[in-house]
Amino acid sequence: MPDPSSPSRALVPYASYLRVYEPLDAFPEPERGHWARYARRTDLPGAQQELRRSLADLVRVPPAPVPARESGDAFVLTVDGVVLVCPWRTRLRGRLALEELVGGTLPAPVLDAMLPPEERARVTAEHERWRKRNPDARPWIRGAVWHVPLRWFALFSDEEREYGPGCGGPEGSGGPGDGAGGAAPSASVVLRYRTPMVQARRRIARALKALRGAIEEGPMTEGLVEVGRWLEEFHPRAVVELDYGGLVHAVAAEALAADRSAADLAVGIAALRDGDEEAARAAYGRLAERWRAVRDLQFAN
Repeated sequence: MPDPSSPSRALVPYASYLRVYEPLDAFPEPERGHWARYARRTDLPGAQQELRRSLADLVRVPPAPVPARESGDAFVLTVDGVVLVCPWRTRLRGRLALEELVGGTLPAPVLDAMLPPEERARVTAEHERWRKRNPDARPWIRGAVWHVPLRWFALFSDEEREYGPGCGGPEGSGGPGDGAGGAAPSASVVLRYRTPMVQARRRIARALKALRGAIEEGPMTEGLVEVGRWLEEFHPRAVVELDYGGLVHAVAAEALAADRSAADLAVGIAALRDGDEEAARAAYGRLAERWRAVRDLQFAN
């Protein structure tokens, strides 16, 4: 009988991802050569393999929240004949995720049950030493559980939305499950946006200008500033991708097909720019309510 705790049997988290793919020229040698050889492989792993490897560490006793070694894998994308890679950097992301978890709102007994205090202390001390040696390190992938941060939609236009089976590139990251209010899409369905880095940066700047001209500084503005700073760390000819990942299995097929979140945010920002506060509130209200309903699913039986 298969082990139910095996990563091949585990459900992959309901998470979304913001990824940056950089051209090979962005990497110094010998890393550039590694990625050039890697991109020629015919057995490139996808998003589900990455997450299943992480889950394999978490089901160990005691759990290993951070891999012992950094991943040498990446997602690979070819655009107009140019090879771009998005390194997984699983160990770095595990360290950053642990920081967020420790600084979050989980009750101490729950956190201790998930990750024993001595293990957290060991990983934290190791990360602090590593940070001193690598102060400029940053992940190529960001994740969010049970939602897509609204600020991420500011990077994309509705015309860049891709929805359908497969779509190429990293496959959807979720596990099988029933959608809320109806049947979920099949495991091969993907909903994502992709845009050139120059467009993403330009849209961030325009959104910030509109927000600052209409409202006081707040979470949305601060979030856009933070994402903009992150994007500045990458090559100008990179590609930015927003992948709904496992969320395609948490949302009903009809709701997913009708989801035009980037368009709603663009309408709201344009309304702010035009001084139409009522239209801006209506657009933001639609967007906020859509994602509030998705986030509420994590508390459903």
